[in-house]
Amino acid sequence: MTANVQTQFGPGAADYAASAVHAAGESLGRLLALTRPQPDWRVLDVAAGAGHTALAFAPRAAQIVAADITPEMLAKTRQLAQARDIANLTTTFADAGMLPFGHGRFHLVICRLAAHHFPSLSRFLAEAVRVLRPGGLLAVTDTIAPGSRLRGKKAERVREAGQYINAFEKLRDPSHGRNLSLFEWEDRFRQAGFEITHQETLRMSLDFDDYAARMRVSPANRLRLRAMLLQAPPPVLAFLTPQTLGDRIRFQFTELILVGRLSVSSVQ
Repeated sequence: MTANVQTQFGPGAADYAASAVHAAGESLGRLLALTRPQPDWRVLDVAAGAGHTALAFAPRAAQIVAADITPEMLAKTRQLAQARDIANLTTTFADAGMLPFGHGRFHLVICRLAAHHFPSLSRFLAEAVRVLRPGGLLAVTDTIAPGSRLRGKKAERVREAGQYINAFEKLRDPSHGRNLSLFEWEDRFRQAGFEITHQETLRMSLDFDDYAARMRVSPANRLRLRAMLLQAPPPVLAFLTPQTLGDRIRFQFTELILVGRLSVSSVQ
C-alpha cells in the first residue's frame, strides 16, 4: 500500500498544492476553530500531503510536524513553508501506522482527508494514542460513505450504496482503501480510547473533471467513472447529488469532522 500511495500521489504533488478542496476547504477552518491550538502546543499532522493543514496550524502552535510517506509531498510542504517564512514547521517521512515519535510528545494529532488510504485504521489510532499526551486531542476529517447500524432491506441498500461509492473511488484512485461510515468512525474512536467531543458533517462540492485529473485517470476509466456517477442506483444518486452543467458535472461528497479527547486511562 505504501508504494501504491507514493506512485499515485508523488507525480500529483503540485496538483494537490493547488487544489482548492485541500488548500482552502471548509473543514480546514473548522479544525482550527474546534481544536483551538495553544501557543505552547506541539502538533502532528499525519498524512499531511502538500502541507495545507500543517501550514494553517503553524502560526498558532509552538511546533508543527508534517508527516507523510510521499517524498514529493514533503518537498512541496517545505517549499510552501519557506515561501511563507514559517520557521516552526518540520517535515518527517513517516507511515501513519508506525510513527517515529516518542510517547506523549504531542498535544494534538490531525489527519485531514487521508485516512481512507490507510491499510490499517486501527494501527493509526493506536499510534495517535501513543504519541499524544494524556488529555490530548485527535482531530480527523475524512470523506465518508453511507452506512447503517440497522438490519433489514432498507439498511442493506444503504450499505450497498457505501460499497458502490468506494468502488467509484477505487476506480479513480487505486490507492484508495475505504471510506468508512459515520457510525464506523464513532465506534473506532471510542474503541481506541477517545471521548468524542465534537462531530459534524460538511458537504464537499467537486468538479468531476478536476476530481479525475488530480489522479491522472485514463480516458477509458474517466468514461467509466462518468457512467458510474450519472447512472448510479437511487441511494447513491441521493448521496452524491450529481448535476450536469453543460459539459461539466458537479457532485458532492460528505466529509466528517471528528474530534476526540484521549482519556487518561488509555495512555500506556
